[in-house]
Amino acid sequence: MRFLFIIGLLPFLASAQTRISGVVIDDRGMAIPLANVLLADTYDGASTDNNGKFDFTTSETGSKMLIVRFVGYHDNATTVMLDGKPVQLTITLKEMINELEAVTISAGSFSASDDSRRTIFKALDIATTAGATADIAGALNTLPGTQKVGESGRLFVRGGDDQETRTFIDGMVVLDAYGPAAPNTPSRGRFLPFMFKGTSFSTGGYSAEFGQALSSTLALDSKDNVETTRTDIGLLSVGADVTHAQAWKTGSAAAKVQYTNITPYFGLINQEIDWKRPPVSTEGIVSLRQKSGTHGMWKAYGNFNHSNFSLYRHSIDEPSVKSLYDLTNTYRYGNVSYKDVLNENWSIRTGLSYTLMKNNIDSDDFSILDREAGVHVKAVAEGSLSDHLELKAGTEWIGRRHEYDIREQAEWNVHEDITAAFAETDVYLSNNFVTRAGVRTEYNAMMDQWIADPRLSVALKTGSQGQVSAAWGTFRQTPRNQWMRVQKSLQSERTEHFILNYQVVDDRRTFRAEVYYKKYNNLIRFENDAALANNSGSGYARGVELFWRDNRSVKNVDYWLSYSFLDTERRYLDFPQFAAPAFASAHNFSVVYKYFIFKLKSQAGLTYSFASGRPYFNPNDDGFHAQRTPNYADLSFNWSYLPKPNVIVHFSCTNVLGRDNVFGYEYGNQLNDDGVYNGRAIRQAAKRFLFIGVFITLSKDKSVNQLPVL
Repeated sequence: MRFLFIIGLLPFLASAQTRISGVVIDDRGMAIPLANVLLADTYDGASTDNNGKFDFTTSETGSKMLIVRFVGYHDNATTVMLDGKPVQLTITLKEMINELEAVTISAGSFSASDDSRRTIFKALDIATTAGATADIAGALNTLPGTQKVGESGRLFVRGGDDQETRTFIDGMVVLDAYGPAAPNTPSRGRFLPFMFKGTSFSTGGYSAEFGQALSSTLALDSKDNVETTRTDIGLLSVGADVTHAQAWKTGSAAAKVQYTNITPYFGLINQEIDWKRPPVSTEGIVSLRQKSGTHGMWKAYGNFNHSNFSLYRHSIDEPSVKSLYDLTNTYRYGNVSYKDVLNENWSIRTGLSYTLMKNNIDSDDFSILDREAGVHVKAVAEGSLSDHLELKAGTEWIGRRHEYDIREQAEWNVHEDITAAFAETDVYLSNNFVTRAGVRTEYNAMMDQWIADPRLSVALKTGSQGQVSAAWGTFRQTPRNQWMRVQKSLQSERTEHFILNYQVVDDRRTFRAEVYYKKYNNLIRFENDAALANNSGSGYARGVELFWRDNRSVKNVDYWLSYSFLDTERRYLDFPQFAAPAFASAHNFSVVYKYFIFKLKSQAGLTYSFASGRPYFNPNDDGFHAQRTPNYADLSFNWSYLPKPNVIVHFSCTNVLGRDNVFGYEYGNQLNDDGVYNGRAIRQAAKRFLFIGVFITLSKDKSVNQLPVL
């Protein structure tokens, strides 16, 4: 009886099938093999054969969109009616000159994303680099152009300080990208790698879209969607976290709560700092993704953090005398963005972001409120005027308010509003040569200053895998709040970048060499009183950088090497003469090694970092910044073990050899009985940082785990 029932259904099943066949050709009539042909929002489709032909059946009905894709060509979307009758098509794809085979601008830029076609530093690398402890800045500090400033933990790029690098999420500015830290201890970035599908780290010559950054930009591109509903649990030696992601057909949502308490770690490892209450923080992260129409996408992202710590600071002149330093930090960041495709040539994206940072600082002598809030609004249109000409143009507004209140003593405020417009065009003269020209204009109401900064880049292919790129441009940034609040007449600081780059990417091997010159103007300078600061400071930075990556030569091994040489001097702040700033080291070298041990279900990593001594001022000796600290060296290790596909045990240790790294020296304000100034070294808070965690993933897909985000 069951057999007869199934036989009876066969005519109905057959009538529900529609056969779709045809051929895919280019605009010269030549067949395109291996093109992907699929029905939108289904799993039905096929690939073309050597003659460009395809043939498949589908049970879908009604009007559907048939999408045809092939690398190097524009996508083709054709509406087909599925009613059981055969559909026969001839589809012509138009060549896209700026895709895989075309030259790209690479001067000053490192990109990391899930797209493996052009990137030389993938998103996974950020999370699995030993010594980085899953911190974005920590991983990027293994790339050429960065400086090892261990007492800060932030990005110092090509002779610039940490304030000269600006962070963006989905194109929207982040006013404060780092968590709070005790004096002379490293801070961590506020944003976790697993939230992002791509990272673009530019050490110079970046797009006209980005402003208010003298040296560098870090652009983070959040994930478009979560594919699987899952719950991740982390049991950490310094706390715990739980993350849940919920996916549905047209969108997804994710939320994470994390509690961090460093007290157990401080009980095991001796500390250079006299803590009263070690750092404790509570953090929440939320994200929402929702498709809109055929191509539209809404994104929302929020980061909320509350942290505090307190310590005793000991006098250099009288170490037994100490004063309390207590800090409570409240942080809020949120953005909403929307992007859509208007037609086959043009797309738009808009966004709104809000940042709030508040520090309450208490000591034995004073109480300070340090508060900053800012809003960023942006709209961008980009598209192709032709296969040889692409245009990006947009406008934005940034408004921020800074308040610095020493209670019952003094109060300062900074109110800044910046309105900007930018335009940038890529001109492809051929697949082997591209020119990018742009201009950024800004009006700063606080300074009553109009500026126009031009930027230009070119790239030329020198073979099937190699290319030469060059970039030039001018860049500006508002001085630090600490100077603006006491001297309202200051103008923007300015740099000019000159970059020449050679790069070869060949089958999982990358070689990159770059030389640059950076000229500083309008830097802040004063003699003795910061209230009399002006823009008469200047300086330069120049250098050579090398990068080599290879994950092909040795089975299961991925490694990279980077080297940077930096020559820089400035006469700014209270410098009496031109000198290298205290954060600049002439030589920086890193080796990152990753080994995948499949028999042990493990991944092991090593990172070795070296930096030559940095200058410092010793008031007991002649000369300014004439002394050098000892060289910096660090060997870090991590290990990830999978006892089960959804369970990971992760261990990491920084500075395995326990080297006593010194980052500088600080001196007292008065002569001692011997007629010299007392001094002490600025060392690491602890020689090593040990971390162990167990990460559990709960999902219907039992093979999903958290290894990509460790």
